[in-house]
Amino acid sequence: MDNRQIAKVLRGLRKQAQSWKTPVVIQIGKKPDPFQVLISCLISLRTRDPITEEASIRLFALAKNPKRLADLGVEEIEQAVYPAAFYRNKARTLKALGRQLCDEFEGKVPDSMEALLGLKGVGRKTANLTLILGFDKPGICVDTHVHRICGRWGYIQASTADETEGVLRKKLPKRYWKEFNFLLVALGQNCCRPISPLCSSCCISEFCPKMGVTRHR
Repeated sequence: MDNRQIAKVLRGLRKQAQSWKTPVVIQIGKKPDPFQVLISCLISLRTRDPITEEASIRLFALAKNPKRLADLGVEEIEQAVYPAAFYRNKARTLKALGRQLCDEFEGKVPDSMEALLGLKGVGRKTANLTLILGFDKPGICVDTHVHRICGRWGYIQASTADETEGVLRKKLPKRYWKEFNFLLVALGQNCCRPISPLCSSCCISEFCPKMGVTRHR
């Protein structure tokens, strides 16, 4: 798959995505509020969307900004984000992050990749998503869906998510960066699943070489 085909593929996904449920972090990012994007993204790690949504709503009812988050007790945060995966560890991370934002950034979420990566618990995926949704800045957010699907398309070859991001930054036209994650996550959640993807109902099947797919429906 080359960049001429990528244009057609993304055009098809935009249309199809209108009938798919929007991933919860993207819904939250429509406001936009950098703090809520950052926090909901951290809650979402290894956690299904319905749980992320409910946990985020409960936590934001208690803490709408970094200071209020820092002032909460760890047990209060645990109760709010349960049953998100690793909720105890996340509660400690979130409280420390609230304090760090207050101490180092005057209670505001920074808008640079370097500063975001210096925050407690923040990796490249979360940093990119915060820049895109919270600040409307260009970024390429690579999660398991993006990494897997790019390989299936034969668009790039990379062994890790960070490597995938690096290659995409060089190859993918910049005008597609912001929407790339959103479209591929929606595709991965609804159709291009890790095991036995639903190729027969995929709107872009004709463009996909199905690299590495041994069984599909």
